[in-house]
Amino acid sequence: QVQLVESGGGLVQAGGSLRLSCAASGRTFSIYTMGWFRQAPGKEREFAAGLNWNGGNTFYADSVKGRFTISRDNAKNTVYLQMNSLKPEDTAVYYCAAHKRAFAESRAPMDFGSWGQGTQVTVSS
Repeated sequence: QVQLVESGGGLVQAGGSLRLSCAASGRTFSIYTMGWFRQAPGKEREFAAGLNWNGGNTFYADSVKGRFTISRDNAKNTVYLQMNSLKPEDTAVYYCAAHKRAFAESRAPMDFGSWGQGTQVTVSS
């Protein structure tokens, strides 16, 4: 298991930016795909962004494509989510997660075995 701790959430006006961080500890971080998911009140958890083990492949939900950027620093065991042009509909608790299988790539929540505690992002209109 890997332990994940998110930070960087907060309240921002529409059109603003936030940068989320997720620090990992425990098992080897650098060989696992990392993902950011989000869950709004009354809705299911949904995929937002993913990044494969070496940073060579990124994938995004259509709703955030062009506005969010996922990146990782394997030397620091940290994954980031830069969120620009935020919209009220981006309001949610954001979770980072580590894939269950080394070197595998997917975006289904069931494929991710380690989750952080979440960080709240609120975008006001």
